[in-house]
Amino acid sequence: MIEEDLYRSGQPNELNFPFLEKLGLKTVVWLAPEEPNQRFLNFIDDQDIKWQHLGVMSSVNALDPITEEVVLAALEIILNPRNHPMTVMCNLGRHRTGCLRKLQKWNLTSIFEEYRRYAGPKVRVLNEQFIELFDTDLVRVPVNRPKWL
Repeated sequence: MIEEDLYRSGQPNELNFPFLEKLGLKTVVWLAPEEPNQRFLNFIDDQDIKWQHLGVMSSVNALDPITEEVVLAALEIILNPRNHPMTVMCNLGRHRTGCLRKLQKWNLTSIFEEYRRYAGPKVRVLNEQFIELFDTDLVRVPVNRPKWL
């Protein structure tokens, strides 16, 4: 759980589907460049969950951080309460909340502490640099934004 009605995770397997069903998800934002497995895509379709695959817009180099374009597109979806409850997914669910925390006015120390806790040994300096340099003024915050923003 990132915030109320907003979750993060890696790609779920079939054992996770009952839990996801209990969340009553309306939207899944997929940030990995590759497609998830077909069983998960079938689950999304069966549950009538809106699928947003933004990972195809990502950088070509897997070691590069996610692009600003993808972050802005994801935040536009995340900040619209009509899309909630929702989950943001990448392959492992580790690297993708720092720009949201910056938008929430968290200090960089707290943002990096959360990032490092989830990333574990997969911490990437490029991701931290991207978060630090991300310009929150580029984000269009809707009038009917989530209460946690």
